[in-house]
This record gives sequence, C-alpha cells and structure tokens, in this order.
Amino acid sequence: MEKLRGYWSLIKSLQTLLLLATGLTGYLSARPNDTTSTTVLLMLLSLFAAISGTTALNMVIDRDIDAQMNRTAHRPLPSGILTPFAASLFGGGLAVLGVGTAFWLGWLYGLVISAGLFFDLVVYTVWLKRRSVWAIMFGGISGGMPILAGRALGTDRIDVLGLLLALSVVTWIPSHVMTLAIKYAEDYRQAQVPTWPNVRGSDSARRFIALSNALRLMTLSAAGWMLSICPYSLALLSLSGTIMLGLSLWAIARPSERLNYGLFKFASLHMLGSMVLITLGAMM
Repeated sequence: MEKLRGYWSLIKSLQTLLLLATGLTGYLSARPNDTTSTTVLLMLLSLFAAISGTTALNMVIDRDIDAQMNRTAHRPLPSGILTPFAASLFGGGLAVLGVGTAFWLGWLYGLVISAGLFFDLVVYTVWLKRRSVWAIMFGGISGGMPILAGRALGTDRIDVLGLLLALSVVTWIPSHVMTLAIKYAEDYRQAQVPTWPNVRGSDSARRFIALSNALRLMTLSAAGWMLSICPYSLALLSLSGTIMLGLSLWAIARPSERLNYGLFKFASLHMLGSMVLITLGAMM
C-alpha cells in the first residue's frame, strides 16, 4: 500500500488534474462539431498519461535536490519508498502511452504534447533549473502546452487564440511557483537551486508576480472576448484576474508570509475558475 501511495505521489495529482482541466478547456473552446465521447476520453487519457509521466520523470531527475529540502525530503524517491529504476519505468511508460495516444489522435496534437514533455524535462529540468532564475518561465512554457494542445486538436491548427490561452497559463506560473520559492527560500538555498527570490530578492520576485498577473489579466480577457464567451462569464473572468492582480500588488505594498501563501492558494483556484468560465462561456 505504501508503494501504491508512492506512485500516486509521483504524479503530483492536484497539479496534473489542474493542467488536465486546461487541456479540456482548450479543446472545448474550439467548439468542435465532430467531437465524440471517445475522442474526449482519449484526449484526457493522453494528457493525463503524458503530464503524469513527465512529472514522475522530473522527480527522478530532481531526487538529489528533493533530498536536501525539508519540504520535499518525504517524497517517494528521497525517502526510499521507491527506487529510481521503478519510478523511471513508471514515468517512462506513462509518457510513452500519453505521447503515443496523442499522435494517434492527430499529428499536430502529438507534436504539441511532445514539445511540452521536451520543454519540461530537457530545457527546464536538465538544462536550466540548476543554472538560471529564468528556468521558471521555460517550465511555464511546458505548462501552457496542454491548453494549446487541446485547442490544436479541436481546430487542427495553431491559432492566435490557442497561443493566447497558452500565454495565460505561462503568466500564471510565477504566482504558483515564485510564491513557494519565497516561502521556502532557505530550502532552495540549501539545495543550491537559483530561484528568483534567492538571487534577485523577494521584492523583485513580488514585482515579477504582479507583472505576470497584469499580463494574465490582459491575455485572459482578450481570449474571452475573441471567443465571444457570454458577457457574464467574461465579466467574472476579468474580475477574477483583477482580484489576482490586486492581491499581488498588495503583496508588494504589505509583504507578509500569510499574504504570500494566500496568493499561492488563490492562484490555483483562480486557474481552475478561469478554465470553468471559459468553457461554460464558450458553450453558452
């Protein structure tokens, strides 16, 4: 039972399900006329497997970092619950299943899913994470791939709307990641990971978060308007983004640990809520 829980922990289920929701939103935003329940289920399977497999492989690569941080030392690999070989086999199998199913559904969809895997594992984790504070943004590109892939599957092309939706996810990443980097700055310093708060300071990180949220508000509002979602959904979408921006500006003016963690928690709710609003608004 402990090993089963270990495998489940490897995929970071909440993060995976949140990215899965973005992929579904991307697909449904295209309002495909020929969609079937089989297509939707296979799309969700491919996304879940690809995201989960990538996350598990990411944890294999970062197991030495995780072992040095109090926040992550209990994870399955540094704690010894799972071996690197078992985790690699698990993650690799899921990734192959996800990418293979994606290409079976469509070549463009498969290419976008593969690009997400490449950016996460090769560009972000292997190349930049231990070298540059900008790693977070390249990791964010991989986070934007599920929604772009869903849109591409629904339209059979990469369009401006798909890129805007992907950018809205990329600009959400700092609120999700940098707030944690501020909270656990000592952990990252101990593991010698060059996070933005540790290299450029927490104040600079807060300003970057606010700038990202301002860009997210603009991209989300523009995407909602271009999709012609219902006025109520568009208004709520803009309001949610405005609240996010307001919280991040407040964090600059009155920085506190409590507000920083509140921004981290609200960021996930904001992401999920915005995906629901876009999906429902596009269907009405």
